[in-house]
Amino acid sequence: MLKEIFQLYVSRSSFFTKLLVEHIVLTLIAVLLITIIGLFLGILMTKNKLFASLMFALTNFFYTIPSIALFGVLVTITGIGRNSAIIALTIYGVLPIIRNTYVGIMEVDTEIIESAIGMGTTEKELLLKIQLPLALPVIFTGFRTMVIMTIALGGIASFIGAGGLGVAIWRGITTNYPAMTMAGSLLVAGFAIIVDLFLQNIENIMRKKILGNEKKGVLNV
Repeated sequence: MLKEIFQLYVSRSSFFTKLLVEHIVLTLIAVLLITIIGLFLGILMTKNKLFASLMFALTNFFYTIPSIALFGVLVTITGIGRNSAIIALTIYGVLPIIRNTYVGIMEVDTEIIESAIGMGTTEKELLLKIQLPLALPVIFTGFRTMVIMTIALGGIASFIGAGGLGVAIWRGITTNYPAMTMAGSLLVAGFAIIVDLFLQNIENIMRKKILGNEKKGVLNV
């Protein structure tokens, strides 16, 4: 099997390169949208407990919907193609970001906040110069989780015509060609592992810079 997969990579390198580029582009677009929306909503949630409860309930509800079912529903609304895939990926990926943004800001030491307010810090300055920087390691943990989830779920996007490495997986399934399925799956896994290692290094540097020698905390997302 491994020999057959390797031969596929060599003989159809242009095909897999094209799919990989499509997968990267799809992931980047989704990650950008998720980050912007997630940060915005996460910050808003720290201002209103009712809104926070509603957002957690809504995002948790979407998590109960099987991904393939959500893709199917979106196809009937926004049609086949990349737009439906991006919407679905954004819906699934936003929870880690909003949760970690909310938790990270809410866990900032109240004494630090009170001292800053006592020194005349405005609400905007408090958020941008104190709360977000101190919450950054926690937020980045959610970001890292979201990116890997998005890469993995992007493999299903091909089922609705959005391209990406899922095309190889789906083609292998429909033609009963296990080597093709494995070739696409291994590329998705390899892409996710490389990105995760890169983000892990950034996270370690960030934590060391912001938290010093404090041990890395664990946040359930």
